[in-house]
Amino acid sequence: MQGSTRRMGVMTDVHRRFLQLLMTHGVLEEWDVQRLQKHCYKVHDRNATVEKLEDFINNINSVLESLYIEIKKGVTEDDGRPIYALVNLATTSISKMASDFAENELDLFRKALELIIDSETGFASSTNILNLVDQLKGKKMRKKEAEHVLQKFVQNKWLIEKEGEFTLHGRAILEMEQYIRETYPDAVKVCTICHSLLIQGQSCETCGIRMHLPCVAKYFQSNSEPRCPHCNDYWPHEIPEVFDPEKEREAGISKSNKRSSRSRQH
Repeated sequence: MQGSTRRMGVMTDVHRRFLQLLMTHGVLEEWDVQRLQKHCYKVHDRNATVEKLEDFINNINSVLESLYIEIKKGVTEDDGRPIYALVNLATTSISKMASDFAENELDLFRKALELIIDSETGFASSTNILNLVDQLKGKKMRKKEAEHVLQKFVQNKWLIEKEGEFTLHGRAILEMEQYIRETYPDAVKVCTICHSLLIQGQSCETCGIRMHLPCVAKYFQSNSEPRCPHCNDYWPHEIPEVFDPEKEREAGISKSNKRSSRSRQH
């Protein structure tokens, strides 16, 4: 196949193991993905040079392409941590969750999603979600049951819970951006900086444009008088810190060093 410009990736046992483990987790932070990759090399091909993560993932994606599956990279909306998820490109709808949840459970997710998309803050209270239980399709569900199902969505990394309020997990945003844009065209919010779907972020009080917190952090970095990129009015919100993977790594390394020194002492 000398004439082909697109190089078809070759899946080794290292790639296969990595893919299986990522499927099990559904979504992982970049730091964990790198650890996972090293682990797979150690188990299957300890003498090989560890491929650059980007090339390693592109390699897998070129094989998955024909199955309409892709390992997709995104960032968490609250603090900009890079995350990776295995995304099904063939079905954009909530039906991709169908293998794990019953019809009434999926409908509960749909109702929660609508409340989250419609809200100003990108959060829906558990009270408001549970009040919709009587309207669910499929088998009747009690509120107690519904609370349990919401926790299941959190465990499966479709929702995040903060103080009794729910928002979408980065995994749900990566997997469902297309579906959300198509289903809620009038309610959907988009970040002025990166043009991606925005669930939670900051907005200009004058012109109403919105920005993800990580985009706000980067855009106004070392800017003592932040102004709206659209109307140039004063930006009234607190500017979050930029996520720094190096700092994060050092913190992780010192944590694991403490752990290993403790275990040596015992």
